[in-house]
Amino acid sequence: MLTDPPSFHTFLNMRPLALLLALAAFLGLAVASDTSGGGSSSDAATAAQLTPPGFNVPSADVTKAGESIKFESDINRLMTLIINSLYKSKEVFLRELISNASDALDKIRFLSLTDPSKLETNPDLKITIVASKADNTLTISDAGVGMTKDELRNNLGTIAKSGTADFLKSFENNNNGSASDLIGQFGVGFYSVFLVADSVTVVSKNNAGEQYIWESTSENDFKLVKDPRGNTLGRGTQIVMHLKPDAAEFLEPARLSGLVKKYSQFINFPIYLWSVKTVEEEVPDLDDPNADLAPNDDDVEDKTKTITREVADWELLNENKPIWTRPPSTVSNDEYNEFYKSFFRDAVNPIAHNHFKAEGEADFRSILYIPTNPPAKFLQADEPINKNVKLFVRRVFITDEIAGLLPRWLSFLRAIVDSDDLPLNVSRETLQNHVVFKLIRKKLVNKAIDMIVKLSESDPEAFKAFYKKYRSAIKFGIIESKGFAKKLVKLLRFETSGPTELTSFDEYIGRMKKGQPQIYYITAADGKTAKSSPFVEKLVARGYEVLFMTDPADEYIGQSADLKKALGFPLQHVGKAGLKFGDEDEKSEAAVTKLTEEYKPLIDWLKTKLEANVQEVRVSTQLTSSPSAVLASQMGLSPSQERLYAAQVGDRDDPMFNFYRSQKRIFEINPAHPIIEGLLSKVKAGKQDEVDSVPYVLFEATSIASGWEPRDTKLFLTEIDRALRRTIGIDVAKEAAVQVEPAPEKDDKDDKDDKDDKDGKGSEATAAKDGASAEEQDEEVEEEADLFGGHDEL
Repeated sequence: MLTDPPSFHTFLNMRPLALLLALAAFLGLAVASDTSGGGSSSDAATAAQLTPPGFNVPSADVTKAGESIKFESDINRLMTLIINSLYKSKEVFLRELISNASDALDKIRFLSLTDPSKLETNPDLKITIVASKADNTLTISDAGVGMTKDELRNNLGTIAKSGTADFLKSFENNNNGSASDLIGQFGVGFYSVFLVADSVTVVSKNNAGEQYIWESTSENDFKLVKDPRGNTLGRGTQIVMHLKPDAAEFLEPARLSGLVKKYSQFINFPIYLWSVKTVEEEVPDLDDPNADLAPNDDDVEDKTKTITREVADWELLNENKPIWTRPPSTVSNDEYNEFYKSFFRDAVNPIAHNHFKAEGEADFRSILYIPTNPPAKFLQADEPINKNVKLFVRRVFITDEIAGLLPRWLSFLRAIVDSDDLPLNVSRETLQNHVVFKLIRKKLVNKAIDMIVKLSESDPEAFKAFYKKYRSAIKFGIIESKGFAKKLVKLLRFETSGPTELTSFDEYIGRMKKGQPQIYYITAADGKTAKSSPFVEKLVARGYEVLFMTDPADEYIGQSADLKKALGFPLQHVGKAGLKFGDEDEKSEAAVTKLTEEYKPLIDWLKTKLEANVQEVRVSTQLTSSPSAVLASQMGLSPSQERLYAAQVGDRDDPMFNFYRSQKRIFEINPAHPIIEGLLSKVKAGKQDEVDSVPYVLFEATSIASGWEPRDTKLFLTEIDRALRRTIGIDVAKEAAVQVEPAPEKDDKDDKDDKDDKDGKGSEATAAKDGASAEEQDEEVEEEADLFGGHDEL
């Protein structure tokens, strides 16, 4: 319990009851009062019980005789600016005052390193907060360095040495309309008190001077007077705010406690709140007539009653310690996990963390966490603004609404960033466009990638769980953050036709065949679809490995020039033209040429029949078991790209979408397949009419197998229907004989009923009819009851 011992002079002037209470406080006992209504304590004594030991604020009469000093001529403009423009929320006043108090405590502690006697006047380095609803005041005190009379005049009376006029000029001349980095130049944080207070009284005592009182209402002047009470602080500063009517919320202990824990829980010095709580307890009932009987009388039962008491004591608000200020070697993994769950309010441990201190051009400390689960709607168009990065300056929370400190693809990270010299604007909430900010961002991104790379190397199972949930983030990072592609590419994993479930590019390259010039991949909805694609048949049969890319972002990954540069090999979509095996020679080229000549009649006929859909028909070197395949041109859209484009455009009438979709494709035929051999025989025999519909059906069926959508679904189904008829031996022109019974037409009566229903008449008539029916039913029940001898017998 935190108490300040009263002086001997104070004891001499106390009434007996107050003296006992003060003695109890001096001995470290909790002060309490009986509020059950049965006690005899006066209101004054009760108030004394609930007042912090040693707490003393100046009365309103103290400064009446003080020296009245005019503010600078522009003070009204300045106060209006501070109160209405520089701060987003009134609650920041508490953060500003506690930060100032912490700075004062830091300063006296620093001075005591060379002269320990400076602490003797008030050795208990702390910050206290006392809210008085009776007086409508909020008081914040510290045992810091304090201020002399001249310092009170200079620091609080002239805003800052630069002057009010200079401050206003700097604000008004700012190009972007905000007061960038003015807090460091003008020290106006104290004046945030006028966000919530009509007037403020500052009592301060420095070791080098007397105790003085400064008082102002933020209007035209302030008063400065020597404290007639003498030295009540020992050393330090006390700020008494007389709150505005709309600031009553800041007298509530829960509200104050919440603000301290939000903004200042990691301040180096203890912060105490004087808290009054109501408790219940059982006490002997002195009004009981048996209360005077002998205590050893077993036949008499002791009676008790419940009373309520108000117990007041100091409550420590900042018990949590900033673990990021400690060396990483001194923090255990359990401590990191518990801190994460407590600070970020997560129920499960993070996947990994990275604790580091950056030095050089930008000095800051940080802890990065990877949560087990990504945020809701992560990387979606309607993704809400998250508050995952907490920015501190010298352990004082500034904001968690930071735009741009982490790129969007890393916005799933939970992070703490604590800088000692980050430039801020007056509100300490909006970062200016400063080189330090950019350096911090770059360092955070590099450290985040290092953390993920380390996870992939040290714990493959944990990385597998991470990749399942966050692979889209890695891929978007390659697309959006060009400078980090070389590092991020090492984190990519894909399904494959090879021996492993998931493989990296490095592992794939290590298994490439001799002379293989490209990295082969195919995009599809899932691995099963990719594996059954006709494009991979020949590659797999020959022992080549194909990567299965199943995410929408993979379409962009495959075309990334940065990826090609990082890997040293080009990526080749096996569903597009341009695939090379690397072992082509004159013999294999001659074989293809020979087959092309052999199948030239079929190729020419197919070109004619499919002229609207294909730009080229050729003999395939990729197919084994499929009769044909439909490929995109080297610069055309793959099936997955076409679907992705359609989803993004959202309008099938979009000119660009229709342009890409109407591009002609490449139709490859497998010369070893029976269907192709049969078609060649028909063409050579001049019996093309017998297989007239086969080219279109084969092309569209192959397109579907290759991942495309039919360009004309109705036409395709019509051709399938004709092919089935011919196979079964049915006339292709014969239509289905279906008896269709027409729906009944309305007559005049129906039209009149509809009009009545619309006007409500029909409903009334129906209700009346239902009512009549209900009455008739009741009469029938009564008749039956009479018949059987009454309701009870029934």
